[in-house]
Amino acid sequence: MKHLLSIADLDRAAIEGLLDLADHFTEVLERDIPKVPALRGMTVATLFFETSTRTRLSFEKAAKALSADVLNFNPSGSSLSKGESLKDTVLTVQAMGTDLMVVRHGAVGAPARVASWVDCPVINGGDGAHQHPTQALLDALTLRRRFGKLDGLRVAIVGDIRNSRVARSNIDAFTALGAAVTLVAPPTLLPLEIGSYPVSTSTELESILGDLDVIYLLRVQLERGSGPVLPSLPEYVARYGLDRRRFGLLGKEAVVMHPGPMNRGIEIASDVADDPRALITDQVSNGVATRMAVMFRLLTGKGQP
Repeated sequence: MKHLLSIADLDRAAIEGLLDLADHFTEVLERDIPKVPALRGMTVATLFFETSTRTRLSFEKAAKALSADVLNFNPSGSSLSKGESLKDTVLTVQAMGTDLMVVRHGAVGAPARVASWVDCPVINGGDGAHQHPTQALLDALTLRRRFGKLDGLRVAIVGDIRNSRVARSNIDAFTALGAAVTLVAPPTLLPLEIGSYPVSTSTELESILGDLDVIYLLRVQLERGSGPVLPSLPEYVARYGLDRRRFGLLGKEAVVMHPGPMNRGIEIASDVADDPRALITDQVSNGVATRMAVMFRLLTGKGQP
């Protein structure tokens, strides 16, 4: 594996191998000194051309837990404001001795273009509405640690699927690992290419809640143009928001997930987000171990440190 640009590039064995490695790093992070010298002397650069809290900090924490040095790139204070091209920017960062780049960009395919320009491994930290592979891996790890496996799990992904790179990556990962995925959204928020996905679809939420093991909620991405295709935000909340009453329709072992950032009171009620069966903070914790696994595999090619 030279880069990680899309979950679609990984088969089931490759995904499970990364999850096994992430399990090992979960144990590392539970030690009194949560750090190993696996990438000592190496440099990881995070190039985030879109804003981020969880993903950027998670990659930084993961790199430091592997004893790598970290370069944080901030586009607002860079020579991009002077007209420098993306290509010249990433070549400059590479010339500083960078061993691996994490790239988040609003344009679909930007991390793949970066990978074609540089000699080091590139991880897609999210590109437009296309892919977010490490999010899918950490979500798969979270479910595997909760249920033991994903085979046979019934998962509903609910919300703004058309504009969600998380949804596309999770569809690839969850179905590769044997889960049955249903996409739930208004027709205007389903992808145009929905017929090519190995999923079922529903425009109704309540009727399927009792059959689910996992409900995965997505934020309505107004910044990507969701507003004009919504009937109205109050109507969306009334039909698709997970409030306490709907939460009560789930099976007693069913869990709730959300990639963040959450809009409490819209896609998820505040008391549901804070319920013990909401795995949202587990997802964040597992993200560090997952990203440690991906960086370690890309930079060493090994299955275990």
